[in-house]
Amino acid sequence: MANGNPGSGLQLRSLIKASGELELSLATVDIPDPAPDEILVRIEGSPINPSDLGLLLGAVDVSTLKAGAGPTLTGTVPPHLMRAMAGRLDESMPVGNEGAGTVVAAGSDPAAQALLGKLVAGIGGAMYAQYRTLKAADALPLPAGASAADGASCFVNPLTALGMVETMKREGHTALVHTAAASNLGQMLQKICTKDGVTLVNIVRSAEQAKILTDIGAKYVLDSTTPTFVADLTDALAETGATLAFDAIGGGKLAGQILGAMEAALNRTAKVYSRYGSATHKQVYIYGGLDVSPTELVRSFGMSWGLGGWLLTYFLMRTPPTEAQALRQRVADELKTTFASHYTAEIGLAEVLDPKVAAAYNKKTTGAKYLINPAKGLS
Repeated sequence: MANGNPGSGLQLRSLIKASGELELSLATVDIPDPAPDEILVRIEGSPINPSDLGLLLGAVDVSTLKAGAGPTLTGTVPPHLMRAMAGRLDESMPVGNEGAGTVVAAGSDPAAQALLGKLVAGIGGAMYAQYRTLKAADALPLPAGASAADGASCFVNPLTALGMVETMKREGHTALVHTAAASNLGQMLQKICTKDGVTLVNIVRSAEQAKILTDIGAKYVLDSTTPTFVADLTDALAETGATLAFDAIGGGKLAGQILGAMEAALNRTAKVYSRYGSATHKQVYIYGGLDVSPTELVRSFGMSWGLGGWLLTYFLMRTPPTEAQALRQRVADELKTTFASHYTAEIGLAEVLDPKVAAAYNKKTTGAKYLINPAKGLS
């Protein structure tokens, strides 16, 4: 077994104490040699996705973040939010859903040995670290010419976007609605829908965000801040027949507005009146939490509707292995086109602990995505 294992490395860890204090730190952890079916990856890029922030910062009040010795980053979780943190109290947890880097050591199995020296991407947590051990079967070799930055985000956003389209097909819908649609993920979804002939209604929160999507060919782009938003949404749904939505916002009125507009659009072609509303099922899946306030529903959408959660992990658990592999292969094949990611800044592990940097990457601003390069800033 060729072995480039350094024996130990730095790993970012997040701890919320029972006292209500958040502490982020860099820990030196031992790195065992890979098992026969494993590889050791030197991580060269790992994105900060919204899905990472829940574990990284928890429910901390960002205004309380301050640098500490070690180095560490500390902050306070408001007392009324501690109940939501109960399952992780006093447990130091590694962070980072996905990443990419070079295979520096490999187990004895031929499949593992074949990846030695290759650039691969992986998913599975604990990616905000200098090194990460993966099962060889779970690693995605990156195509020639791709960089670690290209491959760092090739699981969560690409497979989520593909999963949305697959969910549409499985559940018998014919068109989609997506909110916070100018994000990296939203742009990927638009490109998939354009390529696959799927009609997509995009909802954004500014004219600038709308332009991002129209510039890549989106036909239906609606700004939720305009006075005519609900009427415009109803017109778009009547034209497209979309009865499935994926909502990244979560809180507030938007999910209910979408369901109400779907019902109004369906009623335009109703042949007879029904006090129970349209019999066509309308579904909104919440998959993000950009707004953490309560979800507000005004029951104006009949009796055939659903509001639920959608998570990539659960989608993949229900997907046959051959189909999941086909989705992964499509990501690899279109890594620098459909699934290209763009980053606002590249930061090192130590910079994650800088209060000003933390406040910036926690904003979840559309178009602002941070990439962690564990080698940056380390001698």
